[in-house]
Amino acid sequence: MAVHAHPDDESSKGAATMAKYVSEGVDVLVVTCTGGERGSILNPKLQGDRYIEEHIHEVRKKEMDEAREILGVKQEWLGFVDSGLPEGDPLPPLPEGCFALEDVDTAAGELVRKIRSFRPQVITTYDENGGYPHPDHIMTHKISMVAFEGAADTGKYPEDEFGPAYQPQKLYYNQGFNRPRTEALHNALLERGMESPYADWLKRWSEFERTERTLTTHIPCADFFEIRDKALIAHATQIDPDGGWFRVPMEIQKEVWPTEEYELAKALVDTSLPEDDLFAGIRDNA
Repeated sequence: MAVHAHPDDESSKGAATMAKYVSEGVDVLVVTCTGGERGSILNPKLQGDRYIEEHIHEVRKKEMDEAREILGVKQEWLGFVDSGLPEGDPLPPLPEGCFALEDVDTAAGELVRKIRSFRPQVITTYDENGGYPHPDHIMTHKISMVAFEGAADTGKYPEDEFGPAYQPQKLYYNQGFNRPRTEALHNALLERGMESPYADWLKRWSEFERTERTLTTHIPCADFFEIRDKALIAHATQIDPDGGWFRVPMEIQKEVWPTEEYELAKALVDTSLPEDDLFAGIRDNA
């Protein structure tokens, strides 16, 4: 089960991993916490389209449907309302009724329902910083942590209301946007005399003094990078197919960095680090 904040997050974070596991016969469910209603139209080719602006929720749902089919995953909505990304100094208050202002335990209960119904062995989500500090990403982290434990807690989440108790065995944080990967691709492009889209990223990395994360798990999935990109492009309001996401030639990506990365946050099975499989320790027990 991959828990994400908005439609398009599933295609930009761990998509190749999901497609790989689907190809191996693994059941994969994406849980999307919000409808992305307050997301900006980031693709310059679609900006100013009044239909999209007035029907953004409907449009993003259709984009999610297409991405889901491309990845081969199942997908369900948690039903919360996008909080938007506040901007300004000082930051404006979050809009009433949005996901980030929900009671954490109550919102986690909705995810508990999904966990108890789907019964995943592995859950992926965001770290405590949300991957980046969007309020919905941070809230996704919070409810994922509560729900991982709460799915087995019949005192907090009674079975007659939330379904039969169940305990997932591992929980991971997506860490695909990590500095070692970014530096490796940046340097590979420069060595080949090519322009790198990552120069500003690396500069901001230093400015923001981001804490380096522990990359415990590297999933070989280069054969599914094309599927990942196709799913991401399906989110047409969010992704410019001519933009920076796609400026590194595929052959360089596959040669230089053929994996997607995760940080093991919780494990109720024995496993040895580093891993190359989200099911390490689970397969052995099975």
